Amino acid sequence: MASSSSAEAAAPTPTPTTPPRALPLAGRTAIVTGASRGIGRAIAAHLASLGADVVLGYSSSPAQAELLAAELNSSASGRAVPVRADVSDPAAVAALFDGAEAAFGRPAHVLVACAGALSPGYAAYTASKAAVETMIRIMAKELKGTMITANCVAPGPVATELFYAGKSEEAVQRLAAANPMGRIGEPTDIAPVVGFLCSDDAAWVNGQVIRANGGYV
Repeated sequence: MASSSSAEAAAPTPTPTTPPRALPLAGRTAIVTGASRGIGRAIAAHLASLGADVVLGYSSSPAQAELLAAELNSSASGRAVPVRADVSDPAAVAALFDGAEAAFGRPAHVLVACAGALSPGYAAYTASKAAVETMIRIMAKELKGTMITANCVAPGPVATELFYAGKSEEAVQRLAAANPMGRIGEPTDIAPVVGFLCSDDAAWVNGQVIRANGGYV
């Protein structure tokens, strides 16, 4: 007599998952230029909240940089130290990296170039941003084999002192109305995007321009 047998399919083995890291940048040093105000300040504070020790690069606002350092050292998970540096001076840029190692005992792992400058005109400003985007793509290729990534965040209009300079209220409202979100961006809209790019979760993101702008096209 023929016999038959049946077997239940084994339940699939659960795929191990890595628990989210509360402080994904703990043990790492970040240099943020333009960190005393605006988007740079928000980025520096966010990276510190993720556990990074942060060098607050600034050029002309020592009081604001020192105040931010005091706030982060008293409340954030990472430490912070202000370092004055003119990013147009190669020696000053080198001093930023030396300052990072001197302050925290290890070389920098992250560099966020966020120093802003008033442009003589919109055309020149636009050209400079286009040059940065091209440079990022070239850097990503030149850094091949180093496991260092290079990316750019293009934020669009953001409510900072630099953005408001020379604009009427009418012009600001017009820009806000043109955005699908119906508002101007805030520095805190941009900081988490940069935080992601600085983390291991973004290890496969390289040579990209991330347009964190609320939908401007």
